[in-house]
Amino acid sequence: MKHEKAHRHIAASDVRLAELIARSRRYDVTPSLSVRPFEALAESIAYQQLSGKAAATIWGRVRALYPRRKFLDPKAVVTTPDEKLRAAGLSRAKVAALKDLAAKTIDGTVPTARALARMTDEEIIERLIAVRGIGRWTVEMLLLFDLGRSDVWPVHDYGVRKGFAKVFGKRKLPTPKQLIKLGEKWRPYRSVAAWYFWRALDDPKAEKANRDLEKK
Repeated sequence: MKHEKAHRHIAASDVRLAELIARSRRYDVTPSLSVRPFEALAESIAYQQLSGKAAATIWGRVRALYPRRKFLDPKAVVTTPDEKLRAAGLSRAKVAALKDLAAKTIDGTVPTARALARMTDEEIIERLIAVRGIGRWTVEMLLLFDLGRSDVWPVHDYGVRKGFAKVFGKRKLPTPKQLIKLGEKWRPYRSVAAWYFWRALDDPKAEKANRDLEKK
């Protein structure tokens, strides 16, 4: 069964995780063969700090600015007047970030999909956080969900921290520094562990306590 080795490894670490895996939707992330880094990151910028529905509406308006293009073209974005992007609903900061992403895609700072496939997770993070408005968490989501990397450990993610606290009965959320150490036992499948901490918050019996699990 797909990812069975990862499931066995994580389940063996603690009976509470074994029980969580048994009752949750299975980790089913696979690498996207058609991922386009510029478009994926541009969409992430649009979604930042917004609810999924509001962000989807704004992103739809941005894409509608380029009706004849199947894929978003960084050269077209660079030449789009800021006012048009603002009218679509993007904030000034997001317009600046989108323009910087486009420029850095054109100059090669943002790798192509083929180049990404040859890079380590940390190499990708280091390259992409050079883009305005792109932080480590955003790149980790690209690595985990678009590139299907198996050992991403997003220790700053609120959902992972909240899910960990719930599974292990902790009253306080673990700090990112604590999670770095705690996550070592789940190498090289920390993406799978993160998935199940998110799933712990999907449990209908659980309190509705997560505030930013967008696009999970």
